[in-house]
Amino acid sequence: MASSVLLFALAGVMLPLALADAAGDVHRRALVLDTHFDSAVNLARPGWDVMQRHTWELDFSQVDYPRLIEGGVDGGFWAIYVGQGARTPEGFATARDKAIGIGVQIREMVARNHDHFEIALRSADAARIAATGKQFVFISMENAYPIGRDLTLVKTFYNMGVRLLGPVHFSNNDMADSATDVNGPEHGGLSELGRQLVKECNRLGIVLDGSHASDQVLRDLLKLSETPVILSHSGCKAVYSHPRNIDDDLMRELAAKGGVIQINAFSAYVAPVGTDPERNRALGAWVASFGGRSGINTPERLAAYLAGRADLERRYPLARASFDQYMAHVLHALKVVGPDHVGFSGDYDGGGGVDGLMDVTGLPKITERLLAAGYTESDIDKFWSGNALRVLKAAEDHAAGLLKNHQPL
Repeated sequence: MASSVLLFALAGVMLPLALADAAGDVHRRALVLDTHFDSAVNLARPGWDVMQRHTWELDFSQVDYPRLIEGGVDGGFWAIYVGQGARTPEGFATARDKAIGIGVQIREMVARNHDHFEIALRSADAARIAATGKQFVFISMENAYPIGRDLTLVKTFYNMGVRLLGPVHFSNNDMADSATDVNGPEHGGLSELGRQLVKECNRLGIVLDGSHASDQVLRDLLKLSETPVILSHSGCKAVYSHPRNIDDDLMRELAAKGGVIQINAFSAYVAPVGTDPERNRALGAWVASFGGRSGINTPERLAAYLAGRADLERRYPLARASFDQYMAHVLHALKVVGPDHVGFSGDYDGGGGVDGLMDVTGLPKITERLLAAGYTESDIDKFWSGNALRVLKAAEDHAAGLLKNHQPL
C-alpha cells in the first residue's frame, strides 16, 4: 500500500502518513518558541539538572534540555515568578530579592551549560542562537509585585535580561487588577502606578503581557501602550468561559493593535475539568510536612517528597483537558484573528499540560494538527515564533527611536 494512503492516528484524528511525515519536516524547519516557561522553579531543586532527561511521571517537571530537543523546541521565555504577597515595604523587599535570585538562577543555568544555552536579549537573537544549535533563553517577569512601588527597578530587571513583563498575577496588586482576584477589581483597570509602568516598559523596550490581567486592564494596556501587547499564556472565552480567557471582541482589539494571543495549555483554563478539594488538602498537608517547599532542600528530601507526591497522584488523579480541547482554542483564535496574531504556550512547570501534551515533547502534534486543518508552513512559522518575535521587535524599535531622540535608557 502506498504511503500516501496509510493512516496516522493523532488524538482521535486520522492523518495521512505522508502528511504526518511532512509535519515533522515543517516542525524541524520552524523556529519553535514557547512564551511562558515556569521552569526556573526546578533550578532551585537540590540535585536537579536541566541537562538530564526527566519525566512528568517521576518528578513532575516538563522542560529540560533533552526534552526540548526531542520536541523540536528552539527556546522560550523563562519566567521570573514571585507569587503575590503583602503589599508592604517588607513584602516588596522580600519579593524584589526573590525575583533577582530567580533571575540569577536562570542566568547561572545558562552560564553552566553555555555550550547548549544562550541568553537572548533581542528578537534577532532567537534565530542567530538557534542556528548555532543552542537553546535561546529570553527572560520574562510574571507579576510586577517584585517592583513594588519603585519603578527604577524596571531598569534593574531590564538589565538582567527581562524583555516581557506582566503587571499582575492571580490577585490584585499596586499596578493592576487581576482576572481572578476573589475580591473583584480594586483599581478599575490599571492604577496610576500601572500606567507609569506601561510608559517605562515602552521606554526600555519591554513587551507588556496581559495574561492574568482583568479585561479592563488589557483594554488599558491596548490604549496606553505605544507598542503591541502580548498574552503570553491565555485562552478563548468562546471555547471555555473562564475569567483567565478573553472574548472574541477583545481578541480582535488585541490583534488590531498588532498584538498576539499565545494559547495556554493549562487544563483548568482550557475546559471545565473541576477541582478535587480532598486532593488539594492532601497535597497541602504533604508539602507542610516538610516545613513548606523551602524544607525540600536536599536531594534526599526531594526524593522523599516526590515519592509521596507520586502516591498522591495515584490516589487522587487530576482531571485534565484533552489535546482536542486545547486545539479547539487554537483553531478558534486562528479563525477569529488569523495566523498573524496567534501563538503557543504550554505554561509548563507552572501547572500547564493537557492529556497528550504534558511536556515539551508533544509540540510536534500541534504542527501536525495545523497542517491537517489547512494552515500553511508560513502560517505555522508565525504561530511558533514569528508573531511573538514581531511584537518584541516592535518594542525594541520603539525604544531605539526614543534613544535616538535623546531619551536615555
